[in-house]
Amino acid sequence: MTYDEVPRVRITHSERRLDARLCVGRRRGGVAVVTAVAEGRTGPGPSMAAAAGAAVAAATAGQEDDDGGPRLPGPSLGRRAVCSRPYFVVLMVFAHLYVLNVLGLLLFVHISSDDGGDPEPGQEPTSPAQEALAAAAAAASYPPGSSSPHALPRLEGIKVGHKQKVELVPNKVHVMKTLSLKPLLFEVPEFLTEDECKLIIHLAQLKGLQKSQILPTEEYEEAMEMIDISQMDMFNLLDHNQDGQLQLKEVLTHTRLGNGRWMTPESIREMYTAVKADPDGNGVLSLEEFKQLNIRDFHKYMGSQKVKMSDLVRNSQHTWLYQGEGAHQVMRSIRQRVIHLTRLPPEIVEHSEPLQVVRYDQGGHYHAHMDSGPVFPETACSHTKLIANETAAFETSCRYITVLFYLNNVTGGGETTFPIADNRTYEELSLIQNDVDLRDTRKHCDKGNLRVKPLQGTAVFWYNYLSDGEGWVGDLDEYSLHGGCLVTEGTKWIANNWINVDPNKRRQLQFQEEMARYTTNEEEDQNEWHVDKSYSDVHVEL
Repeated sequence: MTYDEVPRVRITHSERRLDARLCVGRRRGGVAVVTAVAEGRTGPGPSMAAAAGAAVAAATAGQEDDDGGPRLPGPSLGRRAVCSRPYFVVLMVFAHLYVLNVLGLLLFVHISSDDGGDPEPGQEPTSPAQEALAAAAAAASYPPGSSSPHALPRLEGIKVGHKQKVELVPNKVHVMKTLSLKPLLFEVPEFLTEDECKLIIHLAQLKGLQKSQILPTEEYEEAMEMIDISQMDMFNLLDHNQDGQLQLKEVLTHTRLGNGRWMTPESIREMYTAVKADPDGNGVLSLEEFKQLNIRDFHKYMGSQKVKMSDLVRNSQHTWLYQGEGAHQVMRSIRQRVIHLTRLPPEIVEHSEPLQVVRYDQGGHYHAHMDSGPVFPETACSHTKLIANETAAFETSCRYITVLFYLNNVTGGGETTFPIADNRTYEELSLIQNDVDLRDTRKHCDKGNLRVKPLQGTAVFWYNYLSDGEGWVGDLDEYSLHGGCLVTEGTKWIANNWINVDPNKRRQLQFQEEMARYTTNEEEDQNEWHVDKSYSDVHVEL
């Protein structure tokens, strides 16, 4: 078949009438010739041409050639031309649907372009980061007195070294860097300005600082002697691996729970020698050797030893600065920045502990510890116990997030160490190997996996708890173990914002509702929030 034999399609429109004929003529050379003609004065339109093409395809379906070869598709209608009115109806339906689809698409594009156009006069353009921040804030906020939140936003670390931009204050973008994934730990340089750092230090000095950890008292020694516990139970408590022997590291893992003195392998051996607890001098106590001991001899020995501040778990001074409504504008600004940084509901942050400001002089340190404690069924969180009136025997500070600010550049030492950050596994006894205690920040800070150098204005924050998989607080993250390295020269100033969340969701929601009613009570003139007041006379780290 030559080019001249190809079927032609010609479509025109008429203003007064539209006369279309679909004719199937005689076949030339075994090929069905299909012609669609519309008589009128205007030229062919794209929609009609497309519809005509569809009609051509429909009309030529399924034929064979005269010589037995495959025919073009279409029914065999004989040699005489036939004009079909049903085909014309189908043609017009397809044509109208096509036109309507095109018009709808053009209308959608026009509306979309109007929505994404230039901002109105006087309206600031919104960046993607601002939109993300606004969305996070909207998701995190909820009206006072409601039973929300039902989930806690949790940031993504992606990988160690990952950097992401965050907007904490107007007209400035901060860069947040992931320092570790276990625990989930971030660093934000220039979180505070130099002037803000100096003001915080000045306010802390005006209020007055006190020792972060007091020395053991006689009352404590007397209370320890009155504890009614069998030696067998005590041995089982200390025998971590249940092998029937007490190694030095097993005893060391429990000593800091006592009178606050930091014990070393050397000091444990000295105590054994003084009370004749280890006859063979191998540093290991068998069950039989332990049964021969008088536990009170240990307490007497500890009481007879002179205790210096450097011998304690913590050697520093601190105070608390109010951040609630009516506080200094810098205090309020920092709290707002923490809300934007953590993306937590504002009420949770507002009802958390006030800002703690800490000073470490030369020789100051804080041995590795957890900021929060494990919560058992018989344990209540300090912040919710104030309102929920729980009667649990023990209480702890449930600190979901720690936000730490460096207020000055330290001349020597003073790093924050995370001894087991990003370890593949965690085992408490592995922290002490060959008389090297990784928790000891006075001697072995350099052996920790991660150390953060204090730089003025920088903030670091981390999660002390894992997620429970349903958007709430889960188990304590043991990798959040951290400490303050020995300050070898100069002075170190830091501040802490702890965000308190109770792993017991019911108790946390009850606390939120009670605090919402408390703060909206118009009968009392509230100058300070109740949570802040509760820390006014605190002398010991909670």
